[in-house]
Amino acid sequence: MTKPRQADEYNAPLVDRGGRSGTVLRILLLALVLIAAAGGFVVFKSSLDNEVVLGGLGVLAMVGIFFLVSSVIGFIEVMPQRQSDSLARAFLNSHPDGTLITDEKGRIIYANAAYGALTGARKATEVQTLETLLSRHRESNEALYRLVNGLREGKEGREEFRLLRAVGPGSNSSGAHWYRLKARLLQPEESGGKPLQIWQITDITTERDDQERFFKELQNAIDYLDHAPAGFFSAGRKGEIFYLNATLAEWLSLDLTKFVPGSMTIGDVVAGEGLALIQSVQAEPGLKKTVTLDLDLRKTNGQSLPVQIIHSVTSMRDGAPGESRTIVLGREKSEAGGQSASAAAMRFTRFFNNTPMAIASVDGDGRILRTNAPFLKLFSSVVSRDDLEKAPHLETIVQESDRPQLAAALAAAKDRQGDIAPLDTRTPTDEARYFRFYVNAVIDQSDEAPEEAAIVYAVEVTEQKALEAQMAQTQKMNAVGTLAGGIAHDFNNVLTAILLSSDHLLLQARPADASFADLMEIKRNANRAAVLVRQLLAFSRKQTMRPSVLNLTDVVGDLRMLVDRLLSGTNVKLDVQYGRDLWPVKTDLSQFEQVLINLCVNARDAMPEGGTLTLRTRNLTASEVSAFNYSYMPAEDMVLIEVADNGTGIAPEIMDKIFEPFFTTKDVGKGTGLGLAMVYGIVKQSGGYIQPESEVGKGTTFRVFLPRHIPEPVVAGEAGSIDSAVAEIGMRPESTAQQPEDLTGSAVILLVEDEEAVRRGGKRMLETRGYTVHEAGSGVEALNIMEELDGKVDIVVSDVVMPEMDGPTLLRELRKIYPDMKFIFVSGYAEDAFARNLPPEAKFGFLPKPFSLKQLAVVVKETLDS
Repeated sequence: MTKPRQADEYNAPLVDRGGRSGTVLRILLLALVLIAAAGGFVVFKSSLDNEVVLGGLGVLAMVGIFFLVSSVIGFIEVMPQRQSDSLARAFLNSHPDGTLITDEKGRIIYANAAYGALTGARKATEVQTLETLLSRHRESNEALYRLVNGLREGKEGREEFRLLRAVGPGSNSSGAHWYRLKARLLQPEESGGKPLQIWQITDITTERDDQERFFKELQNAIDYLDHAPAGFFSAGRKGEIFYLNATLAEWLSLDLTKFVPGSMTIGDVVAGEGLALIQSVQAEPGLKKTVTLDLDLRKTNGQSLPVQIIHSVTSMRDGAPGESRTIVLGREKSEAGGQSASAAAMRFTRFFNNTPMAIASVDGDGRILRTNAPFLKLFSSVVSRDDLEKAPHLETIVQESDRPQLAAALAAAKDRQGDIAPLDTRTPTDEARYFRFYVNAVIDQSDEAPEEAAIVYAVEVTEQKALEAQMAQTQKMNAVGTLAGGIAHDFNNVLTAILLSSDHLLLQARPADASFADLMEIKRNANRAAVLVRQLLAFSRKQTMRPSVLNLTDVVGDLRMLVDRLLSGTNVKLDVQYGRDLWPVKTDLSQFEQVLINLCVNARDAMPEGGTLTLRTRNLTASEVSAFNYSYMPAEDMVLIEVADNGTGIAPEIMDKIFEPFFTTKDVGKGTGLGLAMVYGIVKQSGGYIQPESEVGKGTTFRVFLPRHIPEPVVAGEAGSIDSAVAEIGMRPESTAQQPEDLTGSAVILLVEDEEAVRRGGKRMLETRGYTVHEAGSGVEALNIMEELDGKVDIVVSDVVMPEMDGPTLLRELRKIYPDMKFIFVSGYAEDAFARNLPPEAKFGFLPKPFSLKQLAVVVKETLDS
């Protein structure tokens, strides 16, 4: 038999129908077998041998004796029970929560004593299910319904509800009660058995009372903190404010009901440079640091609120900043009698920290004694607030190469010198930032700081240095452009004389002559030189342009096949990304096509091993343009064209030289150095901007910004005059679609040119076409000849730049006397360069230098016939 258990070890359950029914069945089966065996002996005793009967009875007697002895010593139990079953039952019986186990039909299998005490049941017949008990109260109906449905779906759950009176009718306590009800399924050990339902109910009234009491105490504490005579806020690691009290919210004119934790940062409520002071407070790893600071807070209406704060900040074990707690004390206004010494000191501290200039006082050895908030902000990467407490040397915040100059300035201040030159330097940690230091001597040391020898003021001049560098680069490019334009103009005259002379000789020579090939070679090389001159003029922005309104989607689409041919035979792939609904731009189509071709060729050459050349277009609004932070570019609508490659990139040291004429990194014979110079000039002449960005080994991107073209309304009367003016302008030399077949004539021409070789060649060529030509070397001479001829001249062909009187002045003087006089300008400069000096209604033809005999004859013939 098993060892008997004491009844007082735990409270006996009211209901326990979970015994081992299988053991009872086995005992009954054994009893039946023994009875059957005994009956067999009785029935068949006559047929059995006595020895067999005695032997069988002896065996059974021995088994019985062995079983009895083993049961007494505990070796065998009649109804064995596992130790875990005993522990489980002991746990359930003694559990303080009321526990009820039912089958799927709601029949009670088990109910512990705590369940009886909670429901008022004292014996098994009084035990009721929770469904029966709780269905009487409408407050618990919904909770019970959710739990029952959850059990049907195989889910466990818990609910809390409040009843106006206790569940058990015999409960001693009165009033409302809170209960926690749990429900889950219990899978049986036997396979195929149906799961049981376990219900646990607990009276949590006391727990709820404690929670409500704690909540009220917390509310009282928050109320005390909210209405304390000082402000308070708590911030996270990144400065986000998670809590601020009502006092501080009232001071800041902030609606506390709309405050969302984490929606504001310390920087949003601190005015001026006070944030630098707060950020300078850093604790040692794993420790806490508290400091007192005088600064200004910013109200929601933008006004400043002078306060004193007690700022406590923690630090993580790895040194990372932790959370902070801050008490805010308002500064009381001074009384009518004046300001006290402390109020004056606080006011000085406020002004000292809110000045836009970094200030530091140093002693005779150059050690920093005191700084303001802007100083901590500017030099936070070099010195911290903790470093300042150790009085570091001022020279630690400047580059080592500039330290002797700083030492000399401090020595002059120590000697009380008056005029000390400012010092421009950079910090040791960031060479891209420039600072200017002003050192002033302290003549009368105060009693508070008798060791002060100098006051050092520092301002950041990084943007000023960038503007100075940009201005110097612009002036350099303009100077080079002016030089290139002057050289191109003079060279045009030389090329014009060469072309006219070669044309004259070619007219007299036959193809079979030995000199004919040499003459053709001279003309061919002169034309090649003319191309170089046009590139120089493009860079100097003095070339002839015929701007028209363009859609860049069409331009890029038309160029795509040409670019594909340029990339054939290489491992470079072309990726074109078109922007949607591009705005129109106004530029010269052929010139802008040359811009894209040059940029694509350079991108191809930058990828010798292959890569991807990307052409990308898109619209940019004024705000998007401002986001690029290009100081030279106005904030207006632009159309962006990007040419990007993933090639070798451009080294930073040569980035500012790539647009200079004749600068190239290509091998000899593979580039003239005028490609990007021409691109720069065309973009600038179109009113646009170009900006390269490159990283060595990763590639280069050229961004071309063209201003959005907005058509201006044209009055009908003005449109007619503009059309007639355009009709008077000579055709472009390369436009030969409707050139007259007969280039001869008998008109009288006045040729005005200060370059004798050009004048002589032009006169001879025109005379071969049948024209009567009078020549003049300047505008003044031309007027005299016109007077001698009594105005009997059909057309004037004049250079633009001449001594004494230039071409535009000659046109104005002649039109005063002969308003219908036809006029042609020849120049190496762009037509726009001098047309702006003429009246808007002026009509004239134009022929760019250098030109050939045929080009000159075509323009003269077309102008005479127009």
